[in-house]
Amino acid sequence: MRAKTLSDLLKKGDRIAVSNITGREASKVSEESQKYCANIIGGWALGKGGEIIQTSGGTIPVFATFEELMRLTSPEMHPNKIIIYSPPAAVYGEIKEVVDHGRESIETIFVITEHVSVEVTAKAYSLCRDAGIDIIGCNTLGMINVHDQVRVGAVGGDSYREAFPPGSVTIISNSGNMVNTIAGYLQAAGMGTAYGISTGKDTLILTPVKNLLELARQDPLTKLVVLYVEPGGLYEHEAIEVMKQTGFSKPVVVYVAGTIAEKHNISLGHAGAVVEGRFTTATAKMAEFDAYFKIKAFTTDRRYRKTSELREILQRGIRVTALHHIPKAVRLVCDTLGIPRDISSAKFLKLNPWFVNLGELARQIPHELDLAPGNIPQPYARQVKEQEQSKLGITMSRQNMRNTSHASSNDGVTPRVYGYSLMDIMSEKSFTAALILYWTGELPRDQFEEKLAEMTLIAALTNGPGTISAQGAKLSSSAGNTPNTAMIGTLATMGTTHGGNGAEAVRFLIDVFGNENIDDPYNSGLDVDVIAKKSADEFKKRKLSAKEASLEYRRIPCLGHPVFRNDPINYDPREQVIYNYIKSQGRTNVFLEFYHRLVHAIKDNGSMNKVLAVNVDAALACVWLGICWRHLREKHMTIQRAMDIPFIAFALGRAAGGAGEYLDHNDFGTDMDMRIPARDCRVLSKPRTL
Repeated sequence: MRAKTLSDLLKKGDRIAVSNITGREASKVSEESQKYCANIIGGWALGKGGEIIQTSGGTIPVFATFEELMRLTSPEMHPNKIIIYSPPAAVYGEIKEVVDHGRESIETIFVITEHVSVEVTAKAYSLCRDAGIDIIGCNTLGMINVHDQVRVGAVGGDSYREAFPPGSVTIISNSGNMVNTIAGYLQAAGMGTAYGISTGKDTLILTPVKNLLELARQDPLTKLVVLYVEPGGLYEHEAIEVMKQTGFSKPVVVYVAGTIAEKHNISLGHAGAVVEGRFTTATAKMAEFDAYFKIKAFTTDRRYRKTSELREILQRGIRVTALHHIPKAVRLVCDTLGIPRDISSAKFLKLNPWFVNLGELARQIPHELDLAPGNIPQPYARQVKEQEQSKLGITMSRQNMRNTSHASSNDGVTPRVYGYSLMDIMSEKSFTAALILYWTGELPRDQFEEKLAEMTLIAALTNGPGTISAQGAKLSSSAGNTPNTAMIGTLATMGTTHGGNGAEAVRFLIDVFGNENIDDPYNSGLDVDVIAKKSADEFKKRKLSAKEASLEYRRIPCLGHPVFRNDPINYDPREQVIYNYIKSQGRTNVFLEFYHRLVHAIKDNGSMNKVLAVNVDAALACVWLGICWRHLREKHMTIQRAMDIPFIAFALGRAAGGAGEYLDHNDFGTDMDMRIPARDCRVLSKPRTL
């Protein structure tokens, strides 16, 4: 390696340049890093040359290419460190350009990109080695030098000052997020961080742990190393062999993740965490570290006597079996070896549940497990408060959902939908009830709700053979396709203007009623006329303003219909069946009633010269929003799901209708009969010759 100590990889005064800097992740991280340490001198992104990224830490100029950055930047401001955020296919080209135009100044390249192919990674390593440039990654989250208050990449997130008080411990981790987690744990031991380094965990790690341990050995600020290790690769095996040969002089506390993956065939998510060979399993790595340390893994119930033998052992280090044991293990090592604390007032590590909702379970578990809610740290407390103030919907936390589902399960015997046995649903419920369960997570409240949902599916079946989606099925049959292809053709001809308008209607209705205190959409107690008049007046202002500016105005979704439009008062007969059924049951759907009052209010204030039809998309939106409303109020459903469901209901009904059109056309039609003859096609361009 070119670097001789950890600070050579990153220190105060380094000048950073970022590839693909206008990308979503790169721009966000660069802005946060600039606020922290202002070490980014520029970036490049194809087609974005000349742009400027404004940050609270200063502006970042954007160039079209790295070559342009070097050419237009003064030599004393040339970067010496590079961050690669480009997509996997572009990584090698970016690195080659950096080497070709920056080999005189570039010292280190950090490759943030994950899932870079083994071939590209190997070629990048060879290219940088020949140029004398260190390269870290791929799939690194970056690095932080806490004493110099500089970082590259997203290590530390946006709470770096809180997570990384300066200290004596260097963290080296396969996982970037675990650098942040371990830094927090160290504070419970009264220790701060000197460096936090994410090695990455793609199949090939370009700067492996053995090299980083050697840099830590040479670093005067590092008194102790904490390693986070995942299965896969021989990197730890090689590091242990090197430590044996050199007599590594600094203690190492190591946590090896992944034993649960061995038992349950669970993926850890990183491309390189794949077990291949005897030294690459989590169990094998644990055994090797224990053999090197010459002590069993740390346990909290064992009493460690501070003998000369223990001091000799802990000079090498110790393994922990759980992440939350790191503080006590580090404290044991430091106290035994006389390493002073970095932080005078250590934070004690304890459970701090942000939310507690044990329900009936609280009566059955031991009292000591029934914890009270703790304090939510910033910035999360602010975000939770904002979410709680929102009356409707929930923001779901994102996670890897591969081979995972809340909606369905199968234990090898019983397929289930949201916990209910599919066989029980088949025996006792209707298809419509099963759909409501699958789409909302709960069964319908009553037969009325179930009947309405079924009516929306029937209403969506067809509006005649001339509709775009019916044409899709007939075209597919005419071309000689199979039934499933015809149904795909039906689905493929739907969009925001055909079928998807119901989603916009839900968004519109939530904007109108989101701040109203509605518990039951069929018993709201609201003065719908007042709300409809207000919405109609807002529409009139919007329409007039757009007309004065010669612009298109934003229409109210689901009003009007190409067929039902010529009468003084227009109705969509399919919507009327649903509307009249609700009335026949002595109920009122506040959303659908609002639509009916709205079309009259728009006519009355002069915005329209007739009463528009409330079309079937509006009926679907109102019925399904009524079904979803309680889930939105209880924050068991996102607004996006509530918007998607009416479109899905339309698509399901129309796809079934498309199958009917296919069957009919396949029986009675002739091949290619949907083709439009050339004589009926209009030519709008003149013949030309080459």
